Amino acid sequence: MPGPMRRGMNNAPEKAKDFKGTVKKLIKSYLAPYKWQIIVVLIFAIGSTIFSIVGPKILGNATTEIYNGLISKLSGGSGINFEAIANILITLLILYVISMAFSSIQGFVMTNVAQKVTYKVRNDLAKKINKLPMRYFDKKTNGEILSVISNDVDMLSQNLNQSITQIITAICTLIGILVMMISISIEMTIIAILILPITIFVVSKIAKKSQKYFKAQQDHLGYLDGQVEEVYSGQLIVKAFNGEEKVINTFEKENDNLYHSAWKSQFLSGLMHPIMNFIGNMAYVGVAILGGYLAAEGRITVGNIQSFIQYMKQFTQPISQIAQISGMLQTMVAAAERVFEFLEEEEEVQELENPKSTEGLVGNVTFDHVAFGYDPDNIIIHDFNANVHDGQKIAIVGPTGAGKTTMVKLLMRFYDVNSGGIYIDGNNIKEFNRGDLRKMFGMVLQDTWLFSGSIKDNIKYGKPDATDNEVIEAAKAAHVHHFIKTLPNAYDMILNEETSNISAGQKQLLTIARVILANPKILILDEATSSIDTRTEIQIQSAMDNLMKGRTSFIIAHRLSTIKNADLILVMEHGDIVEQGNHEELLAKNGAYARLYNSQFDEGEE
Repeated sequence: MPGPMRRGMNNAPEKAKDFKGTVKKLIKSYLAPYKWQIIVVLIFAIGSTIFSIVGPKILGNATTEIYNGLISKLSGGSGINFEAIANILITLLILYVISMAFSSIQGFVMTNVAQKVTYKVRNDLAKKINKLPMRYFDKKTNGEILSVISNDVDMLSQNLNQSITQIITAICTLIGILVMMISISIEMTIIAILILPITIFVVSKIAKKSQKYFKAQQDHLGYLDGQVEEVYSGQLIVKAFNGEEKVINTFEKENDNLYHSAWKSQFLSGLMHPIMNFIGNMAYVGVAILGGYLAAEGRITVGNIQSFIQYMKQFTQPISQIAQISGMLQTMVAAAERVFEFLEEEEEVQELENPKSTEGLVGNVTFDHVAFGYDPDNIIIHDFNANVHDGQKIAIVGPTGAGKTTMVKLLMRFYDVNSGGIYIDGNNIKEFNRGDLRKMFGMVLQDTWLFSGSIKDNIKYGKPDATDNEVIEAAKAAHVHHFIKTLPNAYDMILNEETSNISAGQKQLLTIARVILANPKILILDEATSSIDTRTEIQIQSAMDNLMKGRTSFIIAHRLSTIKNADLILVMEHGDIVEQGNHEELLAKNGAYARLYNSQFDEGEE
């Protein structure tokens, strides 16, 4: 998981840019509806901690009872009072059972809250992603978006469940233990507290030293993962150019860097435990000596010394927990911050107050002085003008980067023009709801898109209520019916990532069948036959011609031989139409189109 996919895996907690603001948003937007459940969690967490903390003090009373009984026996007395000890142990057992029950209840309630919050966050993200404009996806990588939707939400879910209950428990435990220690002996408590600044000083020094190595470890690990992914996906090229040795040398060099940084970071972090144990043992010695002196003076019982040592062993645990939880909280809030940034992105306006209806439109399209740039400072379509009559077959040709595909994206309002306007039957496309506008179009792209599901469902994607007969007729029109019948389960065959017996051309035919079934008013074919061999292309050409009859069609073509019979050919260069006319007219002009056509002819001859 290179790059953003490794978020949260670093040992140093990731910090949010606005911790307080993000926490307020999280509480207001998602936790507020569950305030009573969180209050229940708080009450039961405090109760569980209190019942657990009282245990060592009561156990100390049992030790004192045994000690006093032995002294009494040696002095000729009645000896150990086993009934009293049994009562103490039963009381202790009841307290621990209650503590466990409280802990289980608060864990159950908090898990329920965390999962409901996660459920709502995922739903909000799923709704949001369908409302974002294409501009957003242009400036973000797939990895960054997936990281927010999967990694950050999972991190929010896990840490939300753990951190809230743990921080309540840790704080209650720390306060409770301190109170119990003071109730036993103030002098012994002072010795116990003195180890805190020493421990914090040592740990902070080691952590500061090791942090840079942990960061280096994660950097090297991310690079190493990225290289493995890159080489794995490019195995064909690596082998074709005999690059195995170079790849191995690069890997070994980075693996060596990872080894040294990981060794140093793990060694330094491993020092913490023995050093803290040593400091803690020194404190135990001091407490034992002072406790023995106080017991000899009769100021403290033997059982209380035992209880105090137990509390002292537990004293550093909540401090370590709070330090760990603070890191978890930082990571959780950083993840929540990225989720909120995603949810607060500007949305594409889907619905207008008084939209125009698309009913009765036939498909006359006008481009009126259209100017556009993905970046406002870099205009790529300068002054595009064209009049297209319904039922015409329009071809858009030009060199790579001329703006052919961009015009289609503007037509369907994936992007809005910077200036000028696009009109359908005299109506500005901005006057329609985007959803209604896009229902008028059927699109076949160069890159095929088929989702995991049956072949039938993929073809029915644009018309979910289509009958089986309609699906079959569409497949026949796209010349893919015979192929489908040869597959296991035919139209019910499930397509997924492991489907390897369907070629790119056959997948393209399925997408063409999908458009044929949808029966749109306007067709857009963006290099639609680029993945199809010449024989298959000839087979479907007649079907495509029949489909385009009486229907406005825009064809973006690289192979100019496929658009000879177009009613109008628009030749684009640098975002402008430089020529327009039919095939014969443009060849006769001996201009840009003729150069493009002849260059392809010459390439074909070669």
